[in-house]
Amino acid sequence: MSGAVRYLAEVYGGDGVRSLWLGGTVAPTRCLALRWLRGQAVRIADGLDPGPDRAWAPPGTLWPTPHTGADAPTQLRSWAGDWGLQEAASRRLADGTPYGFLARDASGWYRLYARPVHIPSAPPPPEEPHRADRARR
Repeated sequence: MSGAVRYLAEVYGGDGVRSLWLGGTVAPTRCLALRWLRGQAVRIADGLDPGPDRAWAPPGTLWPTPHTGADAPTQLRSWAGDWGLQEAASRRLADGTPYGFLARDASGWYRLYARPVHIPSAPPPPEEPHRADRARR
């Protein structure tokens, strides 16, 4: 197939009732698509569960709680910081295979997804007839 390959990266979220498209981009390389997904993973995790060391809350307002099971923000942060998972995702995309990561907990789920997209090349413009060819007509 001729043409360029781009990478579609998207983020979805939802719960047991609905799902939402949270955003997407088309990146020129798989590395940039995965970088965008990492940024989205951290953005979502920080929006759902800011760490107690975040400066936006007055001191003493937030504190760690005991781990009680699956936690989507922690899963998203872990995925974003795991270079082994990033390399595996990059290899899948290089092979032409879509890649997805799903983080879920009791309140909902978040899906990071990327896939290669083949952009067909434009056909070459029609050639202009040579002057000698036009003169014969």
